[in-house]
Amino acid sequence: MIDIVISETLKARCPNIAIGSIQGEIKVAPSDQQLINLLDNACTEFAQKYTVEDISQLKPISDSRKAYKSLGKDPARYRLSSEALLRRIVKDKGIYKINNIVDINNLLSITSFYSICAFDVSKLSPPIKFTIGTKQDEYYGIGRGLLNIENLPVFEDQLGKFGSPTSDSERVKITNETNHISMNIISFGGNSELQNYLQQLKEYLEMFASAQNIEIKIII
Repeated sequence: MIDIVISETLKARCPNIAIGSIQGEIKVAPSDQQLINLLDNACTEFAQKYTVEDISQLKPISDSRKAYKSLGKDPARYRLSSEALLRRIVKDKGIYKINNIVDINNLLSITSFYSICAFDVSKLSPPIKFTIGTKQDEYYGIGRGLLNIENLPVFEDQLGKFGSPTSDSERVKITNETNHISMNIISFGGNSELQNYLQQLKEYLEMFASAQNIEIKIII
């Protein structure tokens, strides 16, 4: 399993930070009808239960927004990917169906409220550190263009910064050629829920992406 550590600098600013990491060999494909149904049902149930105003109060999102503020980043301008996804759902804007891996990622985000960073392992140059972006840092976020990642919690390898709870970078995105992934549930409120969600993610990957050689780790 690739080595991921949380920097002491980030821990000092966000003492309850934890990462639920899962890695495995998968097959990227269009989502089958069962996965699409699970995703659609999750969207419907969330939209029926919550309003836009409720979203920022959900604990994983509230914890993350507080962490962003403590780092000096405006969580309303640089929204968490999970928060942005849930806002689309309650505003009835729908969500894009991309492939089985992205759809699994979205399904777990909708039901857990956590942002999940997903990377193509073949595009990484370990070791990997979860740290704080600096003034010199930027990358092209997936579907977002050039992203200012100063003061964002970000993943970094030997090639530079590449992923955050706001948006992962184009460099490491999942494509049809991806066969080995690392998915990382980002919690700023401790690790008590991560094992259950990692197990759910493992089951989804085995069921819908033919996952093999799965490894799981909680990083604190």
